[in-house]
Amino acid sequence: MQRSSDTIGTIAAALAKAQAQLINPEKSLVAKIRSDEASGSERSFRYAPLSSGLDIVRKTLSQQEIATVQTTSIDEAAGLVLLSTILAHASGEWIASDWPVCAISETATPHRMGAALTYARRYALFSAAGITRASGSQVAVSRKQEIAREPLNPKLRQHCGIS
Repeated sequence: MQRSSDTIGTIAAALAKAQAQLINPEKSLVAKIRSDEASGSERSFRYAPLSSGLDIVRKTLSQQEIATVQTTSIDEAAGLVLLSTILAHASGEWIASDWPVCAISETATPHRMGAALTYARRYALFSAAGITRASGSQVAVSRKQEIAREPLNPKLRQHCGIS
């Protein structure tokens, strides 16, 4: 869900200037996904680490007086941990978006929640800044398939478009 200040003209102009200078982070890491099927097949893909994306985005956006802020919150009604990503301009204008990280029950397994949070931070930040993410739709499809196999909160499944 996208939210913003009443006006966004100044931040939009600054973001356009920043986007002209932004470069895509190097996809320097490799992830492997094992199939749950009996064949045990494995797929791999390259992706950019959050740290390299943060370096690029912070440097470029700050030159246009845009700061990035990412915070988490708990939506008790939906049973979700949410990530909010905010691009805030020195003018006071801002643009924000929310991304579901995981079910609240995942906080019992910090490693899983941490991986989901890092994934969400990378996707949300790269999307907000307008740079390419890890292998684009390939990763989105594999993550959607992964979510579809997990016993998740029905509201998270609905939010992600998974039946």
